[in-house]
Amino acid sequence: MSNVNKRVVTLDGTTLNTLDVHDVAHEFAIVQIAEEAMLKVESSRKVVDRIVDGDETVYGINTGFGSLVHTRVNQDETEQLQLNLIRSHATGLGPTLSKEIVRAMMCVRLNSLVKGHSGVHPDVVQQLSQFLNNSIHPIVPRIGSLGASGDLAPLSHLACALVGEGRVELNGEVMSAMEAIRTCEMVPLTLRAKDGLSLINGTSLITGMLSLAIEKLRQLLTYADIVAGMSIDATESTLTPFGEQIQKVRPHLGQLFVASRMELILSDSTILEHHEDCNRVQDPYSFRCIPQVHGPVQEALKKLMDTVAIELNSSTDNPLIFPDAENPGSHEVVSQGNFHAEVLAIVSDTMSLALFELSSISERRIDQMLDPSRLAIRPFLAENPGLESGLMIVQYAAAAALGELRGHASPRTAFSTTTSAGQEDHVSMGATASWNLFEAVQRCSEVIACEAFVAHRALKIIDKKSSTCIESLMRCLNNVIEEGMSDRSTSDEIISLASNLTQSTWLSIVQSAMAKPLRKSI
Repeated sequence: MSNVNKRVVTLDGTTLNTLDVHDVAHEFAIVQIAEEAMLKVESSRKVVDRIVDGDETVYGINTGFGSLVHTRVNQDETEQLQLNLIRSHATGLGPTLSKEIVRAMMCVRLNSLVKGHSGVHPDVVQQLSQFLNNSIHPIVPRIGSLGASGDLAPLSHLACALVGEGRVELNGEVMSAMEAIRTCEMVPLTLRAKDGLSLINGTSLITGMLSLAIEKLRQLLTYADIVAGMSIDATESTLTPFGEQIQKVRPHLGQLFVASRMELILSDSTILEHHEDCNRVQDPYSFRCIPQVHGPVQEALKKLMDTVAIELNSSTDNPLIFPDAENPGSHEVVSQGNFHAEVLAIVSDTMSLALFELSSISERRIDQMLDPSRLAIRPFLAENPGLESGLMIVQYAAAAALGELRGHASPRTAFSTTTSAGQEDHVSMGATASWNLFEAVQRCSEVIACEAFVAHRALKIIDKKSSTCIESLMRCLNNVIEEGMSDRSTSDEIISLASNLTQSTWLSIVQSAMAKPLRKSI
């Protein structure tokens, strides 16, 4: 794969963001290491070399691991210690992670290492960079991390690939890591003291997955509001409950944000004008309470984004090394718990629960649009009701996806377990929580896609002009939704819609049509 015209992401341990991770993972952006970051790597490496040559006993450099911490390892065995570590810990199970998730994990691990507190040899940084830039993707089983000490098993599969062991994917072909290294005219990495531990002891898989989830969610939650706006116009509901004076007397940040955004989405809708003086007193909760339900979901996303922004540029190794810049030759090595992913696990669980609620209210709006007793147009939006079932089963499909989301709403952090003979007696289950969120994003996008499909047909039947924002999205939907309303399988269309709702292409078109663009998050 050519590297010409690819974006370059510079890793310095302090400025990495979720869009960078997305571009490295999905767009195969080139990574390069900032010069000042490499100086920090070299400085912390000198500390490790001094420890190896001296008498100091330091965990992970010249001791065993976990509950074997009290076993001292001879100086001439320190390199074998690291190799044994990654081999024994490469014990993942289940289906393999996608290459995009693996690339995200590699990018995050690399950025953490170049902060200069891990003590890795510069060769580790160079090898990991070359793997990314040559698109060598280790085969990593999904199951195995407890989120403390970090993502040990998944990162061990990565570390094994760097030294030429295990399997990788290169140019669409699965092969041995050694074959891929030779194909790319590289050499296998030689692990030195602490290198193996530094590679595997961190929250990089969790943080990588969450980075990719965030980039999807920033699109999906914007679409969710626009699609809700479509449903408002399709049912001739009112915007009155979204008024500024109402939000000011209960000024939750997310509620304010969504109410304002809904008014912008529907600001020039002629449908709203058409039924301004109708005799309906109140709309159902699923319409009237959009700011109060969509708003907390936005707040959950903001918390997730803020947390991951910090984690992306954090040192999550153990022990951490702090060279004394003012006193060369002096240092501090500290055993601590930065590898514990509880902070990531909790925000993952919170976001998964929030997505269930977002999907739940969306599914209720679908039902409102299809129920002939509530909507004064065709039952189930069928062309010939009775002879045809219309979109009846679209609501079934949304309800089934919602059933899965109900399972995703169960907190994974509640399943801590004790490992390593009681030495590691509380774990976060962060990898399970982040994967659970990754799956929840997919299910939620499918529910919102079902709502979009139903609202699209309802608006076609009504045949009145909605707002600039909604009409623009309707034109995008027309590229996926077939013409005609007679009964047909709608599965492929809805799946395609769901995929588009986590991407930015349609949003860019919608935004360009609007006089005032929509903010994607709080």
